[in-house]
Amino acid sequence: MQEPEFKETTVKETTIPEINTQMGNLTKLQPPVQPQEQWLKYGQQVSGFLGTLPDYIGKFFDQYQQPIVSIGLIVTAVVTVKVLLAVLDALNDIPLVAPTFELIGIGYSVWFIYRYLLKASSRQELSSEITTLKSQVLGNKKAES
Repeated sequence: MQEPEFKETTVKETTIPEINTQMGNLTKLQPPVQPQEQWLKYGQQVSGFLGTLPDYIGKFFDQYQQPIVSIGLIVTAVVTVKVLLAVLDALNDIPLVAPTFELIGIGYSVWFIYRYLLKASSRQELSSEITTLKSQVLGNKKAES
């Protein structure tokens, strides 16, 4: 068997002027016209806008104060309910807590039935308490006894 002969080839390094002549002339970018003045103009516009931004925000809040507060309260209520449900779900995952809560609920239901629903006099007392509470919430001046 004969070993193949290797020929040593040299790679000719090409310089940038040779590449330009081979590919054609490269176009040069023109310097921008008045770059400093444009940046100064944009900077003045941005600083003017940022300078008047607190006035715009103050006028907007003064004009729409009631809807903004209402939306804020609604968002706060939704977040509070979600956090409360997450806490209850976390408590429900702890062993023996869920059955304990069930026993507490059953016990309170039994006490409420015994205290307010078994006798006619206690039912009248419950009715008067509900009427008083209703009048306090709704703002009626006459409370039925």
